Amino acid sequence: MAVPFQTTLYVRDTCLCLHAQRAARTLARRFDEAFRPLGITSGQFSLLNAMNRPQPPTIGAIAGVLAMDRSTVTANLKPLERRGAVVVSIDPEDRRGRRAGLTDAGRDLLAKAAPIWIAEHGRLETELKVEADTLRAGLRGIG
Repeated sequence: MAVPFQTTLYVRDTCLCLHAQRAARTLARRFDEAFRPLGITSGQFSLLNAMNRPQPPTIGAIAGVLAMDRSTVTANLKPLERRGAVVVSIDPEDRRGRRAGLTDAGRDLLAKAAPIWIAEHGRLETELKVEADTLRAGLRGIG
């Protein structure tokens, strides 16, 4: 039995998951372009920002902030490690775990990226057709 085309149109026009995925891809491309002069992606900026703490966080803590699984975080840290921006080490409190910290180069990179994010994010908020705080609250309510 075939799904009626009207159902396809209804899903296309109303599916929150589809619209969130499209928005996420669009935003990622936009921020990727903004960060291009630094040679990082929006995802790498998020990783650097998630590691910017007084003590290097566990891979699990980073995964929690970014709503990713630990193996994905570990894989996404590799390019930043090769670049010398991040160091991953054994967790001294639990030798089975790993912690990821920013190096001096990583802190410098984040310091250069933050103003780019602030400027681009400000432009984005002015373009939104809805109030940004309402949108953030709604999105946080999902997770």
